[in-house]
Amino acid sequence: QLQLVESGGGLVQPGGSLRLSCAASGFTLDYYAIGWFRQAPGKEREGVSCISSSGGSTNYADSVEGRFTISRDNAKNTVYLQMNSLKPEDTAIYYCAAVQAGSCTGGFDYWGQGTQVTVSS
Repeated sequence: QLQLVESGGGLVQPGGSLRLSCAASGFTLDYYAIGWFRQAPGKEREGVSCISSSGGSTNYADSVEGRFTISRDNAKNTVYLQMNSLKPEDTAIYYCAAVQAGSCTGGFDYWGQGTQVTVSS
């Protein structure tokens, strides 16, 4: 069974950091671009960041540029999202998704169940 499982969410104070992980099972991520998305209560889902299958290309939403870093370790079949300088407006459920393509072209085929990130004092 093909699965993506996110972990690493939690409650953090403003200015704090979290590292989210997206682990794949049932398939190898080597040939997949991976995106991170988030959805806050009452808001539409938005793209946060994406990394190409090789890891050589990344992109970020303007709202997280300079604070978040996406990376991948294909040997561990895992993609990470390092989130620093967190703000209350980063509070959301974070999802990872995979598309069988070298680059972040959209049309994500597989989605994880999400992990909650809450930024609050």
